[in-house]
Amino acid sequence: MGSGGFIDRHGLWSDDQVRQASEIRQRCERDGLHLIRLAWADPHGAARAKAVTPAAFAAALRDGYNINVATSTLDASGGRVFSSFTRGGGMGLTEMTGSPNLAIVPDPATFRVLPWATGVGWVLCDEYFRDGTPFHFSTRRLLRRQTERLAGRGLTAIVGLEVEWYLAHLLQDRLTAENTGVPGRRGIPPATAPPEPGYSYHSETNLDLMQPMLSELAAGYTALGLPLRSVENEYGPGQVECTFDATDAMTAADNYVLFRTATRQICRRAGYFATFMCRPGLDGHFSSGWHLHQSIRDKATGASLFVPDAGDGALSATASAWLGGLLDHALASTVFAAPTVNGYRRFQPNSLAPDRVSWGIDHRGALIRTIGGADDPATRIENRAGEPAANPYLFMASQIAAGLDGLDRALDPGPAEDEPYQSDRPHLPAGLGDALAALDGSQFLRGAFGDMFVDYFLRLKQAELDRYRQYCEDEGIDPAAPDVTGWEQNEYYDFF
Repeated sequence: MGSGGFIDRHGLWSDDQVRQASEIRQRCERDGLHLIRLAWADPHGAARAKAVTPAAFAAALRDGYNINVATSTLDASGGRVFSSFTRGGGMGLTEMTGSPNLAIVPDPATFRVLPWATGVGWVLCDEYFRDGTPFHFSTRRLLRRQTERLAGRGLTAIVGLEVEWYLAHLLQDRLTAENTGVPGRRGIPPATAPPEPGYSYHSETNLDLMQPMLSELAAGYTALGLPLRSVENEYGPGQVECTFDATDAMTAADNYVLFRTATRQICRRAGYFATFMCRPGLDGHFSSGWHLHQSIRDKATGASLFVPDAGDGALSATASAWLGGLLDHALASTVFAAPTVNGYRRFQPNSLAPDRVSWGIDHRGALIRTIGGADDPATRIENRAGEPAANPYLFMASQIAAGLDGLDRALDPGPAEDEPYQSDRPHLPAGLGDALAALDGSQFLRGAFGDMFVDYFLRLKQAELDRYRQYCEDEGIDPAAPDVTGWEQNEYYDFF
């Protein structure tokens, strides 16, 4: 951590991060850690990592650590989307030629010791080119840019996580040849079985069938400092919902990355399987959602700006304008809330998920549900479009960008809907292709995220969609048919 290193030369850390780095280096020695995982989020929001020795970690706290740029050029199957070994890396960017190295720089504020892996630490990193330029396609950086815009106005975004996912018994004690794939085609996921029969909402006896695993998970979340509030059984067989206390947006996004990867690792070690795929292609499985709760606070006082005065309705003027922005850009930003082929199977009428761009007061059928009111400091807006496989940085960044536009233009969200499934509001995209087209045509989101990132994201997701369509053509399946396909099950069940 001496002066003159990569981090110091390019001014990549705040004074607080410098202090935290010194503390975690001492902690590594004190706790006898033998490996530290340097983790970063790929474009899908999935955690990637390299495990390094304490000596290499100490060097990374000075100079960063080299990684290949490849994880940003692959889709969820590991298939290469861009021509990395041509001039410009298939992106028309000289710096991407030849699949070059990036430097990942640890964010000391995210350091943890993993409770399930003895002697192993974990820290999230930011990606940079070797000249100190931030990596163009870092989704964590995109969220930071939006939170900095808020901070420049004296505002802070507060986000609460409410996430549904599936817990299952793992029936295989080892992988076989059919579980392995090739780039562009994932293998068959391991066989699983539900731990409870499902469709007995909030049944205590069914909850108790999962309690041993849920208790182990809760202990792990506590040890990691994740602000768990509740765990409950939901609708489908083995469907679980976890809620977390609200934090600032960046902390919430970082926590979400850690929550997903920790859940999958802890469960797998215990002979269970966890998936954040929206709707598994298994009999009787119901779609899972990720409901994103959000509000805005005054940075100086901590006061919520969403709480209305007595008698002023469900939301303050600030919250109404923010809501107006979310609705105005809802179609174009849907792909950041539901980025997979599978995620669009949720958008059905009378399904506890939205199907059109509507809002309602404490209404679970609307896209945007408002909760609270006068004298309720927890007054907030809940976006119900998300699937649990979404990249948290992109989902949250799109919400902040849209909300700020609503504030700038003092947008009116219109009246609340009592019957959102019968309203004349625009329907949400019917599938991933429609969602990508909506993003492609959004000059607003191109301005907020930059043409370079939007075009990159479109190509990455179009490759995924093309593989799905090719599968459907080969199998004689209508891509718009309602049933979950084998392709989706292979693609998402184990990856997420």
